[in-house]
Amino acid sequence: MEMRTFSGTLLFDSPARFYMSKAEWMIMMKRNTRICLIVLLGIFLLVFPAMAALNTISQGNTVFLGEEGLDISGAMNADTQIGWWASGASVATSAPYPTYVISNAKNFYADPSLFGSYQGAWYRLDALGKADGTAFVIADPNLNLRVEDTSVSVDVTQNKWVYRGDEVGFRIETNLNAIASQRNTPALITIKVQSPDGGVYSALVDKGVTTPIENIPVSTSPYDTNSIWDTGGSSYPSGTYTIWAECNVNNMKNNYETTGKTVSTKISMLNTEFNPLIGVNVPTTNPTTQVASTHTTVITTTPTPKITTIPKTSPTTVVITATPTAVATSIMETSATTPPAPVATTPKKSPGFGILVTVVSVALIAALALKKH
Repeated sequence: MEMRTFSGTLLFDSPARFYMSKAEWMIMMKRNTRICLIVLLGIFLLVFPAMAALNTISQGNTVFLGEEGLDISGAMNADTQIGWWASGASVATSAPYPTYVISNAKNFYADPSLFGSYQGAWYRLDALGKADGTAFVIADPNLNLRVEDTSVSVDVTQNKWVYRGDEVGFRIETNLNAIASQRNTPALITIKVQSPDGGVYSALVDKGVTTPIENIPVSTSPYDTNSIWDTGGSSYPSGTYTIWAECNVNNMKNNYETTGKTVSTKISMLNTEFNPLIGVNVPTTNPTTQVASTHTTVITTTPTPKITTIPKTSPTTVVITATPTAVATSIMETSATTPPAPVATTPKKSPGFGILVTVVSVALIAALALKKH
């Protein structure tokens, strides 16, 4: 269908041609506007009861120290006084201590100075001061925040630094998640990220997605935000960031600002392009390496000149080895060839004796020969 405009009148080229004047167009727009307003009002009415429930306490619900403006009328059942029994005490047979008069059940304040030492169940008291069922439970809030480098799965709470460009997420650990299950609306917790220059971010950006970090609806514990912060973004310079979480549901933080309770412990996180552990160790490691290397070189090279340049060992070895061998060989050869020498050398002192023996021998042989003939 082709639409053309002529001097304020809309003409539609279709099998059934029709036109709408400017006045009719304005009437239609007003009608649509009214419809939109009605729809928005309906959405608001649906959301508003849930928002109001943050301060509505039913019987047996948990009330956290520091909360104010609570409507506990549904928990009181028309009674006007509450009492507390110590652990192990008999609610049926013993008297409560302390007791507290509810002056306005529509505006109750869990004053930490009054209820801080008496946590646990508080009971409604009837006109006779007897227990008339549980009213609510007083509890100390607790709030802890962990910062996680999701790029390398490292707990920054302990590590204290991240490489600039790593992605970061947060984990909230708290007992305030009971608000969600009991009051039909989650506790609103804000994560504070303070930049090196002192500014505090209300939202963080990761992969082009902006995530608000104020009034985060926390309905579970632990509660993980997953990766919501690209620390390499242009809005996040290198330096030390201070990070913490806080909860001010029903003004609990304003009335009871205590670390670990309505405010988490603050965490320092260094956003850096270099590993600070290596940077710290370099000055210490380098001198150690240089000293070790120098020392090793001295020990290794000093004995070497002594062995190679001083020829004491080699000549001594040759002389010692050759001399005993030659002497031993001469002795052995002499011993082997000289045993008959004493016989040969003894006659040299009396040469005539040998001649005499020879003559006698010849004479005897001749005489024996003549006798036979």
